[in-house]
Amino acid sequence: MQKTVSIIVPCYQQAEFLSDALNSIVAQTYCNWECIIVNDGSTDNTPSVASNYCQKDARFKYVEQDNQGLATARNNGIKASIGEYILPLDADDLIDPTYIEKAINHFQDYPETSIVYCRAKLFGAVNQDWDLPKYNYESFIWQNCIFCSAIYKRSDYNKTIGYNPNMKYGFEDWDLWLSILSKGSIVFQIDEPLFFYRKKSQSMTTTTHEQMRALYSIIYNNHKEIYEPYCSHLLEYKNASLLLEEEAHNAILKVKESKSYRLGYFILHPIYKLLSIFKRNSYE
Repeated sequence: MQKTVSIIVPCYQQAEFLSDALNSIVAQTYCNWECIIVNDGSTDNTPSVASNYCQKDARFKYVEQDNQGLATARNNGIKASIGEYILPLDADDLIDPTYIEKAINHFQDYPETSIVYCRAKLFGAVNQDWDLPKYNYESFIWQNCIFCSAIYKRSDYNKTIGYNPNMKYGFEDWDLWLSILSKGSIVFQIDEPLFFYRKKSQSMTTTTHEQMRALYSIIYNNHKEIYEPYCSHLLEYKNASLLLEEEAHNAILKVKESKSYRLGYFILHPIYKLLSIFKRNSYE
């Protein structure tokens, strides 16, 4: 019996792209999926697009909420789902027909795996491979390299608080991965481009420098247990540097206060003065 995969599709003002995303789900070679479409307070024709798919295929379900943001939309979609695996898919992105099948095959062969994702491509305003760094936990905690549409176990999600609503400007997927993964966790990347991320000519949202700084601060505060050991090492390094600087400063003071230094300075100072005058006059 195939295990159920719950595909969570939040949609806010993306009705023009929603059909493309849902069609890529219908085309999956893995058949035991359900798709929860979450309308996050859209004022466009998202309800009618979603209703059309729900009427044609019982595997589609529709959920509405007031506009509360992407994190809450995903959480509410997962609450309404029954799958043993979760696949978030934004309403303007696409997945290859074989993505779910290949991911679930890997989970079945290697059940200790925490997350499966794949290589990705950008399409739309930009058409090229999405050059993401290879996953390595030590690097990952400083820079996310797993896109939002990775497939993971519901049991792992249930151990977390879910997608954190305090991530209002982004990073909500990275925040969840940090909650699910630890240094020994296994993350597998399918070596094929099976996820397609739409790049628009004009982004609907622009994250400012101040918002980015705020997001990194929230990531730190959400996961202090991960970052504090590194910060304590940095603090030790800083304290050691300050101590060395203080010791060097004291050593210099001791030299300057010594009789030999003061005697040498008393004898040589007039000579240095004459040399500086001579040097200045030589350029005139």
